[in-house]
Amino acid sequence: MMENELRNKFLRRQATIGIIGLGYVGLPLVLRFAQEGFQVLGFDIDPEKVNSLNRGQSYIQHIPSGQIAEIIQAERFEATQDMARLGEPDALLICVPTPLNPHREPDLKYVEQTTKDIARCLRPGQLISLESTTYPGTTEEVVLPQLVPTSLRVGIDFFLVFSPEREDPGSSTFNLANTPKVVGGVTPSCLRLGEILYSQVVTQVVPVSSTRVAEMTKLLENIYRAVNIALVNELKILGHRMNIDIYEVIEAAKTKPFGFQPFYPGPGLGGHCIPIDPFYLTWKAREYDFNTRFIELAGEINTSMPYYVVERTVQALNERGRSIKESRILIIGAAYKKDVDDVRESPSLKLIDLLMRRGARVDYHDPHIPVMPRTRRHQFDLRSVPLTPENLSAYDAVLIVTDHSCLNYEDIAAHANLIVDTRNAITGRDHAHKVIRA
Repeated sequence: MMENELRNKFLRRQATIGIIGLGYVGLPLVLRFAQEGFQVLGFDIDPEKVNSLNRGQSYIQHIPSGQIAEIIQAERFEATQDMARLGEPDALLICVPTPLNPHREPDLKYVEQTTKDIARCLRPGQLISLESTTYPGTTEEVVLPQLVPTSLRVGIDFFLVFSPEREDPGSSTFNLANTPKVVGGVTPSCLRLGEILYSQVVTQVVPVSSTRVAEMTKLLENIYRAVNIALVNELKILGHRMNIDIYEVIEAAKTKPFGFQPFYPGPGLGGHCIPIDPFYLTWKAREYDFNTRFIELAGEINTSMPYYVVERTVQALNERGRSIKESRILIIGAAYKKDVDDVRESPSLKLIDLLMRRGARVDYHDPHIPVMPRTRRHQFDLRSVPLTPENLSAYDAVLIVTDHSCLNYEDIAAHANLIVDTRNAITGRDHAHKVIRA
């Protein structure tokens, strides 16, 4: 039986693992499987990524090049653009982007194209796992129909599961190995093999009854965060009007040992998950004549936060006799979260865009992002400026958007003329006269 053969390959670590998409999700999987003794073949359409990895060089900050070089030298890993080789691995893990289109609807073109590539090479004895976040039903409604016309039978000849990624870039506590892995299979045999595969590289596998449950699980995780962040963002705005420090409120509330989990406000949501994933479910819910009002309201609040930050900046400048037009503004932090080099959906990008539209002259500083990369929505010709006392004092306002741990906030506070702080990075009374919370 194919199931038994594949099971034995996984248990003996004699299987070749194919990772499709070598970004923030795929590359950690490459390392984990290779470090556990598997042969790994990585697929990506970006020739620069492929060439970099085959030279033993990493392009993701929290993944050291030395770890890539080690598995290359051990001949455990090879990267390729050649999708005709998708028939070689025994397991194929799909880690491609699932963005939203301009109408905030799911854009599955990368999943669909990858599935077509797999279908052309699919052979008996392969397990396919979709890890890309998506709406419930994608695995069985989008991926499976493109694979079954090959005349191979799912659950008998080939196997299909959904296992959502749970990466937390920049975290020193949680990684792929110690984060439980949720797995749902199209058939019971698919689920059994998915459990066995992932149990070789993670400490705990959490099996669920279907791929739809697994897909919904990932959405719930991120919607939970989006809704709670929206709540504290709304309370932050109310707190500003009532002259109440929401951060002090949160610190007091979290002393309660039960029934409360702290979430913190900010300038808007960033990253590839929280700003995007909720809209996958709101889109799918319409198929069932259901309006996800709670999720959509949270999305409206979080989407509005960069506009609120800009208005607070305009107000603060006006109070000091300055117009936003022609003002020099320094954005501190381009990454979407602290201590990472990822700008996907970063609120900093929206803030730069909004401020430039108001006529401001905008620069940024981010030690993790020396050059502003091009994104789907924004193309800024900017480089990170040095954070010197002279530079800080030359700007009309400094906006703290990403609170990287390596920055000296006391120096920033000492030399900046006006600080718009969206992260509660500047505390204490010494510089309170020049700090505006936003």
